[in-house]
Amino acid sequence: MDPPSRSVGDHQLVEEARAGSQAAFRGLVERYQRKIYGMAFAMLRDSDQAKDVVQDAFIKVYQHLGDFQGASGFYTWLYRIAMNLCIDRTRRAKRIAQVEFEDDAAHDDGGASEVSPHRLGFDPARALDDQEIRGQVLAALDQLSPKHRAVIILREVEGLSYKEIADAMECSQGTVMSRLFHARKKMQEMLRSFVEGDGRGSALSGDRQQ
Repeated sequence: MDPPSRSVGDHQLVEEARAGSQAAFRGLVERYQRKIYGMAFAMLRDSDQAKDVVQDAFIKVYQHLGDFQGASGFYTWLYRIAMNLCIDRTRRAKRIAQVEFEDDAAHDDGGASEVSPHRLGFDPARALDDQEIRGQVLAALDQLSPKHRAVIILREVEGLSYKEIADAMECSQGTVMSRLFHARKKMQEMLRSFVEGDGRGSALSGDRQQ
């Protein structure tokens, strides 16, 4: 059976999938799998792990379709599931890295790891496509906590509103704004020398209209 057309809304597909329609669920997968992969790759920077997150996220969605109340949009619910999977993977990776770091630190002089800052202000969606600065942007993102990295990606790359991010991360809009402020500030600090040398304007210090 052919997948549903794009004109069919998420709510209808969810209801049909709940009733047992495999075509409807496949329609949801095909509609959002690339966006979820892009978000997961930006968080994890590993293609195989990003693919695993996509698969795990849709498995969870399928298993819990009956729990979806529709208070927020389907894609917001999906983002929440996928982002939590990414954060869990990031935390596990950081725990492993911390053990390795502490082992190395015992034989080190305590110097800070080198970071190559390139830019104070930028549009992350464009920056991730700019090969000149891609490595520096991703290196700076790696320095953020999982939740701060998540809010930057959801806001600046995926373009979600504060409310959508709050729903996806299960926190208040005020918390989203606070995390975004601190994430932007840290990114600005790490990328400061690039803009000072390059003369480019700041885009992170402001915000798009809601």
